[in-house]
Amino acid sequence: MIRIALKMLFGDRGKYLGIVTGIALASVLMIQQPGIMISIFSRTYSFITDIGLPDIWVMDPMVKYFDDSQPLLDTALYRVRGVQGVQWAVPLYKGGQRLRLADGQLVSAVMLGLDDATLIGGPGEMLQGRLADLRLPDAVIVDQAGATGRLARPAATAGGKPVPLKVGDLLEINDQRAVVVGIARATATFQSQPIIYTTYTRATSYALAERKLLSYVLVKVKPGESASSVAQRIAHDTGLAARSADEFKRMTLRYFIDNTSILTNFGFVVVVGFIVGAAV
Repeated sequence: MIRIALKMLFGDRGKYLGIVTGIALASVLMIQQPGIMISIFSRTYSFITDIGLPDIWVMDPMVKYFDDSQPLLDTALYRVRGVQGVQWAVPLYKGGQRLRLADGQLVSAVMLGLDDATLIGGPGEMLQGRLADLRLPDAVIVDQAGATGRLARPAATAGGKPVPLKVGDLLEINDQRAVVVGIARATATFQSQPIIYTTYTRATSYALAERKLLSYVLVKVKPGESASSVAQRIAHDTGLAARSADEFKRMTLRYFIDNTSILTNFGFVVVVGFIVGAAV
């Protein structure tokens, strides 16, 4: 019977090619779409992945996901440092800024302000310059995607390629001078905006004058201490929310799953691919 079935299948070459092509396309849809969806979802918490050193993220209890940072008073940092089991705690500023390029164009970017003393939270891989150069006057580091993309200088000739940003170039942030001292590799973000790294003090000076500017407190627990126990102590003693990096990632991912149609759209394509393959 199998031999007769194969003979009938191969005997009609048009039908055979149609079946193979239909199943192949359906399989590609069912594999490709979930892959793209997972890649998009992983970008929602890319900042948390890149900043891998702290064990606990401390934030306002109303924060729902990473980009939803609610500013805290700077005194929150010292309150967290006083909790038993905390080895160190450093501030992190995260906010949006508009950069003016050399040609006068305005570009929106994400700015991260790192602890002045330790520079914890900085990029893990420097392509040009050094992370320590952030301590130079007016210094900033730009991610590679932003330097070669939206922050690149226009081509000198019509139709030419844009010139990537390089060390020594100048930017203007909120009417203040910024000098590029390094180019770093960073994980792509959900909004695909350029990422600017600088010190916490300089980031708060670039930001608009506000009473609260502290976005997050990054905490490392002492050896022998449980991160979950220390997080509970921080929440009890300070009234702030304290979450592990993995918990913060899951919370961010859950927010985008519940509040966007990404899962529905990609799931619909996968279902269509399955129906097409089954029908063929």
